Amino acid sequence: MHDTFHIDLFVVLLMITAAVAMAVKWVKLPYSISLVIVGLMIGVFHLLPTVEMTPELILLVFLPALLFEASWNIDLRELKENWLPISLLSVPGLLISMAVVAGIMHFGIGMPLIAAFLFGAMISATDPISVLALFRKLGMNKRLTMVLEGESLFNDGTAVVLFKLILAMALASAQFSFPAAAGNFLLVVLGGGVIGCALGYAASRLTAFFDDHLLEITLTTILAYGAFLIAEQLNVSPVISVVAAGIVMGNYGSRASMSATTRLAVNSFWEYAAFLVNSFVFLLIGMQVKFDLLQKYAVPIAVAIGAILVSRAFVIYGLAPLFSTKVAPIPWKWRHLLWWGGLRGSLCMALALSLPSALPNKEELLITTFGVVLFTLLISGLTIEPLVKLMRMNTEDPKLLKYTELKSVQMSNVKALEYLEVLMRQGSITEQTYERLKTEITEAQLETKKNMDDLHVADASIIEFEFNEVKRSILELRKDYLTTLYREGLLSQESLERLKLEIDQNIHGTSESNDH
Repeated sequence: MHDTFHIDLFVVLLMITAAVAMAVKWVKLPYSISLVIVGLMIGVFHLLPTVEMTPELILLVFLPALLFEASWNIDLRELKENWLPISLLSVPGLLISMAVVAGIMHFGIGMPLIAAFLFGAMISATDPISVLALFRKLGMNKRLTMVLEGESLFNDGTAVVLFKLILAMALASAQFSFPAAAGNFLLVVLGGGVIGCALGYAASRLTAFFDDHLLEITLTTILAYGAFLIAEQLNVSPVISVVAAGIVMGNYGSRASMSATTRLAVNSFWEYAAFLVNSFVFLLIGMQVKFDLLQKYAVPIAVAIGAILVSRAFVIYGLAPLFSTKVAPIPWKWRHLLWWGGLRGSLCMALALSLPSALPNKEELLITTFGVVLFTLLISGLTIEPLVKLMRMNTEDPKLLKYTELKSVQMSNVKALEYLEVLMRQGSITEQTYERLKTEITEAQLETKKNMDDLHVADASIIEFEFNEVKRSILELRKDYLTTLYREGLLSQESLERLKLEIDQNIHGTSESNDH
């Protein structure tokens, strides 16, 4: 009977997530935030039995799936291009945030210093899922999106490591030792990265021996959860391990070892897994809120909200000059969005829920965390789109959008024709089938080309955009080849750096032309 109840409840939650997903097609609200609001209504009116959001549920079931899906889809080239802002925001940035939050909570409401640092570690990890979805919908700059996404991926690992280190000190009442803490931190983070890369590479090699989409979906699932569990057993960062495994598998294994059909199937599986897990997480966040306790701890929550806004301002506006260069600038409008878009989510709540009962101030820390998460989701999350419009950052030309669509269709036509040629050379299809399909694809190519030519005639700026885009690709190709020449000993490091700087300046000029 108990099991049946849980199955019934699971189906009901699925039905709610589907209903909300359908409703947001008409209601102009972000899907994740709509789920939180629905969850709040369910909790207030007691429409469903209580569902406990346990740390095991989030950390062991939900988190590996979310991390793997995000890292599987991340572009390694874009990640490398933006490694400096992502690294600064996810490690020094999180440390600064933790320290500022701890200072404000300690001096503002008299929270014990060790508890204040513990709260700072818990609440400093960002989770901007709804913001990223909005950025993609509005066609925001890809670099801005990558910085926000990369920061959230890697600062999760930093936050968990810091949380565990501080919690261990709090429970043992130990004296803080900076060299010991720094050494332990580096060991845990780097160890997680090494384990994840090794497992990702091993799984990538393994998938090369067969082409079976069901088996390869299973292998990626084993990789996601295996990387987490193995890292946990070895006392290194499971979060960093999963992220590293996902990046290796997504950028190497999926391209070198999987066929196009298999890769599409694996993509679809992880896309659905992330949709389902995110849906449950945001719905459960809303259902956990207890308004009487929020009222009881209203003052700590208000101070904590101020603390995260101040700490986020310190991080973004303080560190941005270090990674905003002439070659790769971070405009002021981007900084405002990075500041306001640093939402908090499931990881903060999971860490708060995992606090041991023996810890003093547990209830205050837990409820304050819930209050902050609720504020960032409902207030920051709902106002980010108006902020984007206020700063006129979503002025995407409809003709330009149409052009990029047509270009994508044309590229897919070329891929389809290449695949057809391979089948013909292999003798897998008859000549009659080959000719019929080739005619269909060729006609589609001609039709798409005509539509693209019509757009060029209608708007001369599209020709300029196309020119700059191709020029940027050529410059990137030249930069990669110069690196190859340097590795072969045909170019000195000094010459390489000088030539790459010249190319980067050209790329920046090209990007600015397209932005305008």
